Amino acid sequence: MGTNGSTMLEPLRQGLPPIDPSAVSDAASVALPARYEAVGSARQFTRKTLGQWDLEEKFDDIALVVSELVTNALRHALPADTPRDQQEPPVRLHLMHWATRLVCAVRDPSDESPVARDTDDDFSAESGRGLFLVDSFSDSWGWHPLAGALRGKVVWALFRLG
Repeated sequence: MGTNGSTMLEPLRQGLPPIDPSAVSDAASVALPARYEAVGSARQFTRKTLGQWDLEEKFDDIALVVSELVTNALRHALPADTPRDQQEPPVRLHLMHWATRLVCAVRDPSDESPVARDTDDDFSAESGRGLFLVDSFSDSWGWHPLAGALRGKVVWALFRLG
């Protein structure tokens, strides 16, 4: 990860349950283009990464959450005029592994907070379910604005392992 990686994770760390950031045993990230095929790419990246970390048994739950976070970033966080082939992909998925926890975090360029829709009408709507699924399948989740000169936010979900 370059300088953007470490800067981007600072606000994320502040909002997580107490985990020593220096104790991250593994971390991986991938840039995702502003296209819906990015959700499949994110799932493939997650499967490959969890395989390398011997965490395949957690794939179903983690991949579901990754899919929802990436879908939300693509659907709600990209400006309508985002070029589909721009040089710097606007969405980035980070996976971080501690001894007993795993965090997946998705960075996007929007300053808007993610909103869980909680009415019955919205719950049955496809777009309203995403954060309910994230909340149901992860142990905790949250979001933070990016620090410094970076625009946007990070939405994260934490999984307890073992």
